[in-house]
Amino acid sequence: MAQTETDGQEVLETREWVDSLDYVLSQGGPVRAGRLLQQLALHAKRAAGVNLPFSATTPYQNTIASPQQAPFPGSQEMERRIKSLVRWNALAMVVRANKIQEGIGGHISTFASAATLYEVAFNHFFQARNESGDRDFVYFQGHAAPGIYARAYLEGRIPKEKLENFRRELKPGGGLSSYPHPWLMPNFWEFPTVSMGLGPIQAIYHARFIRYLENRGLKQSTGGKVWAFLGDGEMDEPESLGSITLASRENLDNLIFVVNCNLQRLDGPVRGNGKIIQELEAIFRGAGWNVIKVIWGSDWDILIRSDRDGLLVRRLGEISDGQYQKYFVESGAYFRQNLFGTDPRLLKMVEHLSDEQLARMRLGGHDPIKVHAAYRAAVDHTGSPTIILAKTIKGYGLGEAGEGKNITHQQKKLNEEELELFRSRFGIPIPDDELHNAPFYRPSDDSAELKYMQARRQQLGGYMPQRKVSAMPLKAVSEAHFEEFYKGTDGREVATTMVFVRLLGKLLRDPELGKLIVPIIPDEARTFGMEALFRQVGIYSSVGQLYEPVDMDTLLYYKEAKNGQILEEGITEAGSMCSFIAAGTAYANHGINTIPFFIYYSMFGFQRIGDLIWAAADMRCRGFLVGGTAGRTTLAGEGLQHQDGHSHVLALPVPNLVAYDPAFAYEIAVIIQDGIRRMYVDQESIFYYLTVTNEPLPMPEMPKEPNVRDGILRGLYRFNTSDAPDQKLRVQLLGSGTIMYEVLKAQTMLKEKYGVAAGVWSVTSYKELYRNANDCERWNMLHPGESPKMPFVTQTLKDAPGPFIAASDYMKVLPESLAKWVPGQFVSLGTDGFGRSESRAALRDFFEVDAKHIVLATLGALAREKKIGIDVVKRAIGELGIDAEKVNPAIS
Repeated sequence: MAQTETDGQEVLETREWVDSLDYVLSQGGPVRAGRLLQQLALHAKRAAGVNLPFSATTPYQNTIASPQQAPFPGSQEMERRIKSLVRWNALAMVVRANKIQEGIGGHISTFASAATLYEVAFNHFFQARNESGDRDFVYFQGHAAPGIYARAYLEGRIPKEKLENFRRELKPGGGLSSYPHPWLMPNFWEFPTVSMGLGPIQAIYHARFIRYLENRGLKQSTGGKVWAFLGDGEMDEPESLGSITLASRENLDNLIFVVNCNLQRLDGPVRGNGKIIQELEAIFRGAGWNVIKVIWGSDWDILIRSDRDGLLVRRLGEISDGQYQKYFVESGAYFRQNLFGTDPRLLKMVEHLSDEQLARMRLGGHDPIKVHAAYRAAVDHTGSPTIILAKTIKGYGLGEAGEGKNITHQQKKLNEEELELFRSRFGIPIPDDELHNAPFYRPSDDSAELKYMQARRQQLGGYMPQRKVSAMPLKAVSEAHFEEFYKGTDGREVATTMVFVRLLGKLLRDPELGKLIVPIIPDEARTFGMEALFRQVGIYSSVGQLYEPVDMDTLLYYKEAKNGQILEEGITEAGSMCSFIAAGTAYANHGINTIPFFIYYSMFGFQRIGDLIWAAADMRCRGFLVGGTAGRTTLAGEGLQHQDGHSHVLALPVPNLVAYDPAFAYEIAVIIQDGIRRMYVDQESIFYYLTVTNEPLPMPEMPKEPNVRDGILRGLYRFNTSDAPDQKLRVQLLGSGTIMYEVLKAQTMLKEKYGVAAGVWSVTSYKELYRNANDCERWNMLHPGESPKMPFVTQTLKDAPGPFIAASDYMKVLPESLAKWVPGQFVSLGTDGFGRSESRAALRDFFEVDAKHIVLATLGALAREKKIGIDVVKRAIGELGIDAEKVNPAIS
């Protein structure tokens, strides 16, 4: 009895305080009420030591109360009918595809849960072009692609034949790609997003890059937004959360995340024993984001307003996501008993509602009024990015076929009864006798639905998504920028990294090209000798430099500026790559030919951020990836996790990536000049990977032969010939990168010690040679009656007497990829295995790529051809000081 009296007293006190607060709100407004609450909390702490428990979350209810909702501007009924048509065609697309071809796949449930989130945005917010000429950018959730295709079909942008070929792109007339892929649909999709986690991080850096363009005067500030539609399960990817503080630190109020919180990932609940909305709210509030929760639909408004004692909100906050899923698939009676039945007062709150009404109470993410209010608040918010956490049901509308169930992500088919229920639920005018075919449905162009849809998009500037390239080609870069690098250094030692930095500095000074260059560095500028650029062009900061740097009195001090050009990203290769993508696709997204140069430790490129590099390829990105301290043996002392002997191997699979491993300054100059021409003058959809090292070496003059430039770009040319042409023993040595200098030492040793004349060839790109050889092989296979094409590597080496010995600072498989096309015995030396902390000389001895091992490999090849005796090879092992019993570096 005493406890009951205490509870009653507490309820009475709570009501009195709530009534008092309501009075303050009515008289002084929310600002005054907020000050009062702060003063009360401070007084309680000072007077009685009351410490309020810390909470990064707010109660489990909508952030925007119904009285504060922006009014809905459109026709709810018309938009409901349009949404139903989109839903049906999205479902039909997947169901039809799997009827035609078993196992073709596709996803129904993601878009089913997110349809309202998209339709409200399409009808009222996505600006294809605003009054100032700018536009919004949308990162669509990859698994929702069928819904985006279905809407484009209703808009008349995608013909029915392409919908029929969903996931069958090779059919006559073409089809539709499974997910957003700009490479495959270059006039439609802008951003590939289905490799989950890449959408959020790219959206953040894209929003920041827009501000970079604005602050540098390359683009006017016009208020466009970057929207990223994400899944709640996707937020577990490290890339989804890894850069959210950048967004708040940079005050990116042009960025809006919309998280479709349907509580389910592929296999089951996202947080069965927790609450993903509350968890994400805490994370993003703590990171400084504006958080808007859209949990309950309008059906709940009366219940929540009448919850004066907070009983309902408390109960809603107690229930786990796993249990909410159970509620979604059970009856209204079950819902009443298990959610409200824990307290008689809660049961009384819903006694006026039937079980059927309870079962139909919508969640916030399915209520266009609630979604519109959240979007309006997000668009109008200033000072920080916004995340909208919208609660939905996965597979919404599928009923027994998978609504809210763990199997729903894999749902591809519906039987006739299930199709009938879906059709009837959403009012699609398809007769029963046609249902088994799951036909597409599009009303006439003059129907009320399509006229409304077209009018809304016209008012918002046009269709989305839509990819348009508006940047004009650049003029060819002046040859004067590159001429000094053709002359060599006259014996002076310089690293190829410094060659690159000097060339970059010259390009930055170009009056036309310079402003378009975007240097991107993940906190390694001083490692790469780039600190001179700090003063030359400045480091970008959205607020300028608010402090006096500690090295202010030095020539190369750390200079930040609002119009700075360098993107100094800190220790984040993933973030830097996202800036590279944003800059490398600005020609399409913003009509600006920005040219990114992203320089980083080569080890931390393809190995660490290969997924983002693949996404860049899909997006038709342009620019230069520059792998510094490249190769397994050039980085003295650093060891296993820093020494790269495989990035060029990992570059092989990327179809539109052009990869080079240059040895000399003039090679770098020729490659970069031609790269700018191909990407920004000729507008090819390619990008470049260029490796450079920090090992100081003398740079030779560019050979005078007329085919050298062509050979550099195609991957192979003769660097020099032996100065003893009359010697009977002849070989060819192939070198690249920094190991070229070991090859040149081996050339001298072979001549002086063993009477072998060696020609030296520079292999600038094994990938280009490999690609060309395969092109020839394919053509020959398909044209058996015509004169066969000869691969460039075969044609170039055909008159050179073998054997051929190739040495590089990369895995042996890289040179070996050409073995079948080399006209003679081919031996590959490379750096298979883990790195070691050692000097360069010791590392090259360990990996067996130094001059003495090149000599030994050459002699062994000659012995196999019976041109010398095996005794010469045995003697050489001793003379060269090679340990024949040493551990195999590939497995040690």
